[in-house]
Amino acid sequence: MRRFLIVAVVGSMVGILLLVAASAGHQVAAQEPTQVGTTGTAGERSSSGAFDIEIRRNADRMIEEGRRIFRFDTFGDEAFWGDQLKLHQAIVGAKLGGVGPGLSPKMALSLGLKVDSDAVPPDLAAQLKAGKVDLDDPASTVALLKANAVVGVTAFLNSDGTARSVGVQCAICHSTVDDSFAPGIGHRLDGWPNRDLNVGEIVALAPNLKYYTDLLGVDDAGVRKVLKSWGPGKYDAELDQDGKAVGPKGRSGATLLPAAFGLAGVNLHTYSGWGSVTYWNAYVANTQMHGKGTFFDPRLKEKDRFPLASKAGFADMRNSPDLISPKLAALHFYQLSIPAPTPPAGSFNAQAAQRGRAVFEGQAKCSTCHVPPLYTEPGWSMHKAQEIGIDDFQADRSPDQHYRTTPLRGLFTRQKGGFYNDGRFQTLADVVEHYKDPLKINLNAEQKADLIEFLKSL
Repeated sequence: MRRFLIVAVVGSMVGILLLVAASAGHQVAAQEPTQVGTTGTAGERSSSGAFDIEIRRNADRMIEEGRRIFRFDTFGDEAFWGDQLKLHQAIVGAKLGGVGPGLSPKMALSLGLKVDSDAVPPDLAAQLKAGKVDLDDPASTVALLKANAVVGVTAFLNSDGTARSVGVQCAICHSTVDDSFAPGIGHRLDGWPNRDLNVGEIVALAPNLKYYTDLLGVDDAGVRKVLKSWGPGKYDAELDQDGKAVGPKGRSGATLLPAAFGLAGVNLHTYSGWGSVTYWNAYVANTQMHGKGTFFDPRLKEKDRFPLASKAGFADMRNSPDLISPKLAALHFYQLSIPAPTPPAGSFNAQAAQRGRAVFEGQAKCSTCHVPPLYTEPGWSMHKAQEIGIDDFQADRSPDQHYRTTPLRGLFTRQKGGFYNDGRFQTLADVVEHYKDPLKINLNAEQKADLIEFLKSL
């Protein structure tokens, strides 16, 4: 009898709750439009909607924060480039308290440094257009630095206008401009590799290269020779790990600057198997830009493979305060938001490109590794050197000794300087011809031409 009463009471309560819920549901239904594809109660949808707004706000915040970090954050690396190497002294020149002739705007542009036209003050922009700015005077460079208009470079200035230090940002290598104002001056193009930038020549301007002479165990002249051997659009991010300045056939150990766009869905950022995009951000910010942060990779303790990294303590770097780690998430988020750019109209033959797609996905076997729409392999996109028919020099410098399947979107932005990790293939035609042997591909002249047009269309 007691059990029956309990069941009856519970049943009545459930019935009441169902009636209340039904009434509330009718009220919500009258207030909210039907959402196709949604599940759950109206209350759950309302809660989800609030969190959706929070997600959107978080995404917007991280993009803005990441953009600022990518463009303007030095991570404290001015302690290296300025305080230690004294690079700012070579930039301003002896007349402004530095050393040597200084870096004029004309020389800076010739070294591939870019100017953000949106950051140039209107009066200075007007003078530039009128040809009233002396482009041979380092003081004009200082004026651009004061406006924070030199892409990827920040000068720390004294009250009298002289420079006390200088730092660099991610954007120095991984941004360029659209040349809309003048060659080398225009709107920023974040994520585009700056294939004009002669990093080695710029670093070689520094008066004090003792850090590199001590680490590499060579004299000042030897360090400058290595730096100047890199050439435009290249950088050696492993030199201070293994000390291998020269590759096969006397080629420099430097590699082409990779794109930092179109990385959403892509596992690896570099040409060889170091790690994920976030890994490489931390690696570069700490070991190459010489910012003040935290970096851990016990693989770099292998003295036989990475003697200089072991010597420098790169396997476990700690700084307090940490100026890098708190910024890695937003930096990564911004990078993932940068789409691969679309090729300019008229830069390829659309009909030939359509035929070339069939060749790419068929007889040429390209899509086996460059899987559409990412045009790299989902998952672990790594291959041994013999699989792609090249030497293993650059692969062996990385911990996993493999080469990455490079994403192909926005390929038109990377034609300057050649293709593959070191630019060994000057043209797309050279790349297509190369795969004849390792993949046993035999294309006729028309198929090759169509395939090249398709690659140009990506």
